[in-house]
Amino acid sequence: MAEGINYIKHLNGVFEHFSKDNRLNPTHISLYIALFQLWNGNFFRQEFYINREEVMEYAKIGSKSTYHRCIKELSNWNYIVYNPSHNPFKGSKIKMFDFGTSTGQVVNQSCTNIETSNGQAVVSINKHIQTIQNAKNKNKQRDFKNLNFQDSNGNKQIATVPYQDNLKTSTDKNYDDPL
Repeated sequence: MAEGINYIKHLNGVFEHFSKDNRLNPTHISLYIALFQLWNGNFFRQEFYINREEVMEYAKIGSKSTYHRCIKELSNWNYIVYNPSHNPFKGSKIKMFDFGTSTGQVVNQSCTNIETSNGQAVVSINKHIQTIQNAKNKNKQRDFKNLNFQDSNGNKQIATVPYQDNLKTSTDKNYDDPL
């Protein structure tokens, strides 16, 4: 089992590689994602076996020739290692690479060259600017708490929702009215 594979960090790393690789088309990406999902289902083992029909279904590939072309290209381009079995009962063997996303720090992911790294991936975080108190929302809360209404009998009640029939679920609904 591959150690330290983080689902999200791996996908972020591989999508970064995808964005820089002009050889790829949507079928390659779909096929890789299908293989990644199967790898996840196999607990990120070093190698695992696949069933062509299952992978084609996951990747939404309808042509065997397209499948074989794309899986061979992914292997030739070092996204995976593909060993076809030619045995319909065994399945082909796949090895997936860690795209520099293991538990240690990686300052420049392009330097990992699709190999396991001991570094932690550095991810930029865009924090939202938070204000101490938002007067607009504070007023909404006060207005909401003080909202009063009358029920159908004319009795004054305190509302818990500003407009209770926002889905028009009242008993006197005319179902001939357009939505």
